[in-house]
Amino acid sequence: MKPLFGSNYVSASGDSGAVTGTRERMVSLLGIAAPVSRRRFDGACKRLLDVAVAAFVLVLFLPVLAIVAAAIKLDSRGPVFFRCRRVGFRGSQLAMLKFRKMHDSASGVALTLADDTRFTRIGRSLAKTKLDELPQLWNVLKGEMTLVGPRPEDPGFVELRREDYEVILSVKPGVTGLCQLAFAKESEILDARDRVGKYVTQLLPQKAALDRLYVERRSFLMDLKILVWTAVAVLVRRDVAVHRSTAGLTLRQPRTAPALATATAEGQA
Repeated sequence: MKPLFGSNYVSASGDSGAVTGTRERMVSLLGIAAPVSRRRFDGACKRLLDVAVAAFVLVLFLPVLAIVAAAIKLDSRGPVFFRCRRVGFRGSQLAMLKFRKMHDSASGVALTLADDTRFTRIGRSLAKTKLDELPQLWNVLKGEMTLVGPRPEDPGFVELRREDYEVILSVKPGVTGLCQLAFAKESEILDARDRVGKYVTQLLPQKAALDRLYVERRSFLMDLKILVWTAVAVLVRRDVAVHRSTAGLTLRQPRTAPALATATAEGQA
C-alpha cells in the first residue's frame, strides 16, 4: 500500500511540494496534539485523585480535626480557622484555609519563625506537625487548589517576581510539591533579625525556580511520586531533598543547625 502522504501524490498543477508541505504540517500538528492530549488526560486523572484523596483524608481524620478545633477554642480566643490571603490559579485571589495557630490579635509579616512569639500554645504544635495545613483539603475539594502543585504565595512576594509567577500561576497551587518538600524547615532557616530580607534575597528565588521546574515537568506520575515522598516526610519524619535541575527526590542527609542556616538549593534544595 502506498503511503497516504507520499511524494507520488501531486497537486493538480503537478507540484508535489504542496503535498509535501501538507504532510509536514500534519506531522507537526500531530506532534503538538499528542502532548496536549496527554496533558488533558493527566489533568483529568489529577482532578479525580484530588477529590478522592481529599475526601478520604478529611473523613479519616475527622476525629482529629474535631479534637484540634476544640483545642484551639480552649487555648485562646478567636476563630478555629484562619484564611490566608494568597495568589491562586491565573492570579485569582485565594483564601487558603488553615487552622489558626496565632493569637487572634497577631499581626506582622506572612513569614513565621520556629519560635514565633505570635504562636499560641496549640499553634506551636500545629506548626511543627503541619496539622494546621489539613483544612486546605477543603480548598482542594472546591477546585481552588490541588494536592500537588506550586506553593501558594503572598501577593507582596508574587509582585516581586512577576515574570516567574506568570509561569507558576498557570497551574493551580498545591498543598504539597517540590517547593514544600525542599523548604519544609523554612521557619528554622529564616533570620529572626531580617526574615523578609533573607526570604526575598535567598529563599524566594530558589522556591520560584523549583515551582517553575514543576510546571515545566509536571505529569500525573510525577504527582504520585511527590505524594509518596510527602507521606515519607510526614509519617516517617524524614527530610526530603529535591534536585534543582532534575526534580529528583531523595532522603536528605542529616544537617546541623549551622548547615541549615547556610543551605542553598545548589545541587539539592
